[in-house]
Amino acid sequence: MNPVAAGPVADVVSAVLMLSGALSCLLGAIGLVRLPDLPARLQAATKPQTLGLSLILLGTALRVEVATAVTLVLVVLFQVITAPVISQLVGRAAYRSGGFPDGTLVVDELAEHLPTDAVVGDEPAAERDGRD
Repeated sequence: MNPVAAGPVADVVSAVLMLSGALSCLLGAIGLVRLPDLPARLQAATKPQTLGLSLILLGTALRVEVATAVTLVLVVLFQVITAPVISQLVGRAAYRSGGFPDGTLVVDELAEHLPTDAVVGDEPAAERDGRD
């Protein structure tokens, strides 16, 4: 048994962490369904879900043996590292395929770095350039 998890205080802390994590995941899921556009949905899919999973796993780590707790902490670190990268890749793919409606982005830094025919919009690149 984990020596840290041997008391009522650890039970309360663990329960608070797990319930807070579950609430964060629930709010992220609601945001994913309710938010209107892709950038907002990417935020809802990444940040609250990562926080929620981290809190749930850390609350669980307080209740298990040390060797298992180390594994759970490694899972948390992996999630924190990979979730923003995947969100960035999904956002960039949506941008390039024309998934962002005009006027959604206030600042469009990516357009400066991409060739004009790399972004698929409402019309094909040949029509934008005046070619057939």
